[in-house]
Amino acid sequence: MTEILSIHGVVPVVPTPFHPDESIDVESLRHLVDWIADSGLAAMCLPAYGSEFYKLSDLERDQLVSIAIAAGNGRVPVIAQANHASARLASDLARRYDDMGADVISFAIPRQFGASTTDILDYCETIASATSRPILIQDFNPGGATIGADFVTELSNRSDNFHFVKLEDPMMLDKLIAIGDQVEGRVRILEGWGGLYMLEGISAGIDGVMPGAAIADLLDIVFSAADSGDRVRAHDLFGSLLPFINFTLQDFELFLQIEKRTLVRRGLIESATVRSLTHTPSPAVLAHIDHLIEQIERIRESEGV
Repeated sequence: MTEILSIHGVVPVVPTPFHPDESIDVESLRHLVDWIADSGLAAMCLPAYGSEFYKLSDLERDQLVSIAIAAGNGRVPVIAQANHASARLASDLARRYDDMGADVISFAIPRQFGASTTDILDYCETIASATSRPILIQDFNPGGATIGADFVTELSNRSDNFHFVKLEDPMMLDKLIAIGDQVEGRVRILEGWGGLYMLEGISAGIDGVMPGAAIADLLDIVFSAADSGDRVRAHDLFGSLLPFINFTLQDFELFLQIEKRTLVRRGLIESATVRSLTHTPSPAVLAHIDHLIEQIERIRESEGV
């Protein structure tokens, strides 16, 4: 069996910084990667949904992965996401990222159309077999069924480099426990969806959280407190972050707009540009976003971050 890489804590998804003309801002990306590595976060992931991978060319995706690996310089694991609805083309991406030196290869299960469990298992096994690197599988299917304990167990039996699964669906506590009971540590669980379900996930033994980058350092404080048994501290700080998290999760393009505006406010990227087609916030929404960012800055100051 492939040795399981240790990833424990908060794993931010790295957004793609753009100049106002929508070209990639390489210097901002390097700065952001450097900040993640210096912040003691568990790993980083790109080009994922939070990186606007679906608006990037193949060459741009390769560029992001290459820059992250070089800028990280081994200080933090790089999870390279090889998303494509075609198993063959996703496998090609996986091999390229493997050759570049990514520590983990990730991909999201395509949910643009219905597929049987057998078809999805075959899809995942095909991509996993394209690399010897550890594999992380994301399943994001709002309003629909997602993979469960039996699926995770079966794929783990087929692919010994399937080491991580990222789940994002509500009411997942029982599923998390069932997966843990069946795979007994062979597959580690990461929680997504902005970290919204992280507290119940930590109580069920998840290994990490995969939110956006903007408040990853604050969520890392929450994770560390909960993981060490200080649930009151974790609850209180997490509660103060919930208005920000809940507002961002109303719409994915809105999430990107807020994520980048927060990172600009922190001086981590130069421009809040989100590639078109996107959702441009109205003046009223922008005013509320500014209020939420002010509250995050106030919390950050009180935490000494």
